[in-house]
Amino acid sequence: MKRSTLILLKAFVWIACLGPLANLLWGAFTNSLGPDPTAEIANTTGLSALWILAITLAISPVRRLSTHLAWLIKFRRLVGLFVFFYGTLHMLTWVALYSNFSVTAMLDDVTKRRFILMGMATWLLLLPLALTSTNWAIRKMGGRHWSRLHMLIYPASLCAMAHYWWKVKTGVPSPIPCTLVLLALLLARPATAWMEKRRKARAMAV
Repeated sequence: MKRSTLILLKAFVWIACLGPLANLLWGAFTNSLGPDPTAEIANTTGLSALWILAITLAISPVRRLSTHLAWLIKFRRLVGLFVFFYGTLHMLTWVALYSNFSVTAMLDDVTKRRFILMGMATWLLLLPLALTSTNWAIRKMGGRHWSRLHMLIYPASLCAMAHYWWKVKTGVPSPIPCTLVLLALLLARPATAWMEKRRKARAMAV
């Protein structure tokens, strides 16, 4: 892929991923975030983190479909960092706007509300992934250890889904689309890896 094309695609990814934040900032500026601005901020940042997480999970299976799609791997780190970015904004909404920076209130929430506990677990699982997203971290840890650490994306995804389901009221179907997509992607990653391993084994046997 040409360098100019890659730069344009990365610019597009930046613009697309920052879109939800831009909408929130515009809504705050125009006072159009609805009757409950705090809930709107929490919902937008949380859903943005979930759907960008789905895109991150989709990159590896999709690029394995064809050698012509190998360039997609260049975007996985960038997209993954946006997952942590929106997850952090989502958490800070709870810390600042719901808990008013009260440690007592936050501890009370974590112990009494299971969706808050799952939200914190998700963020804590994503934190080491974000901190080790640099080339320096990969060199220091070694590719094998780095890859093992980044398997935390799997339990983080499951915790994120549990957080969403436990947050909404019983009978509300809004988490279903995101859950189905994430589950399909979580199953697709090991499935495509297994198929690729079998294909290589057959090639070596021949």
